[in-house]
Amino acid sequence: MHDNLPIVQMFLSYLIDERHFSPYTSRCYGLDLRQYSDFLVEHFGIKHDEAAEKSACDKRDTKSNTVTAKILLADLDTIRGFLAKMGEQNYSAATMARKIATLRSFHKWMEKRSLVANNPMLMIRTPKQAKRLPKAITVDQVERLLSAPDDRDLLGARDRAILETLYSTGIRVSEVVGINRADVNDAGESIIIRGKGRRERVVPLGSHALGALRHYVQMLDGELAKAGLAADPDAPLFVNKHGTRLSSRSVRRKVSKYLTQVGLDPDISPHTIRHSFATHLLDNGADLRSVQELLGHQSLSSTQVYTHLTSQRMRDAYDKAHPRAEAS
Repeated sequence: MHDNLPIVQMFLSYLIDERHFSPYTSRCYGLDLRQYSDFLVEHFGIKHDEAAEKSACDKRDTKSNTVTAKILLADLDTIRGFLAKMGEQNYSAATMARKIATLRSFHKWMEKRSLVANNPMLMIRTPKQAKRLPKAITVDQVERLLSAPDDRDLLGARDRAILETLYSTGIRVSEVVGINRADVNDAGESIIIRGKGRRERVVPLGSHALGALRHYVQMLDGELAKAGLAADPDAPLFVNKHGTRLSSRSVRRKVSKYLTQVGLDPDISPHTIRHSFATHLLDNGADLRSVQELLGHQSLSSTQVYTHLTSQRMRDAYDKAHPRAEAS
């Protein structure tokens, strides 16, 4: 395993510091590049030497027998060899597409910094993927999920507030855990969200979510007071039992727990709640541009996928209800 290649670390730092990728996404890119470097080690019979790798990176040395040199010299055959090797692992089309996207970004970055003269990824096409419609659950199922946490204790109140916030705003799980106390505007019934690329947006909060948040914050402040502590506006809103920011993984586990508790599919994810939020808004007459802004999509095309869901429901309703809808 070659996690510490200087050239890879420089690229991953660029993704986080300049492109503002989330730690999760940059970690996925890192795993793809680790597989790529492992392939190069095996393919070219390289013995890993950290000092040699650093020297090759610093000097842009393409003559040494290092992974860095092979990365800098990679041609179309090398890239195709790696992708063929990955193709033998039975990865999904989406995973293969991400690996290609990783290599494309990596080579583009190296090209911009004049680390390589040629970019072999210009000759690699991303395979077409079947369009998957986002899954949504019904309003009734959402209601069952939201009522699952027992909000008479602090952790239950926190979980109820998280679920209500997810459905009220349609925000991503990474965004909900990134909320600080000062981000909630109680009087304005809204919340500041920091989305992808650290772009900020203000989204409205429904009355149920506001009520759940007020109840949770009141209980949290009570616990802080007992410990002789004061609430810090810059502190994370959703905290674990140790008082530190809740992780995305913890939220996913909580959602799965409550889904099981109310007899729903535990594989439904927080992202499914986001899909349901968008679908239910469009079902009830919201316009696509408003939903785009609420979801924090930069491109309208990202939001348009939801219209397929609502269009299909309209078609189903038509076929079921119209007296002349049946095929002859």
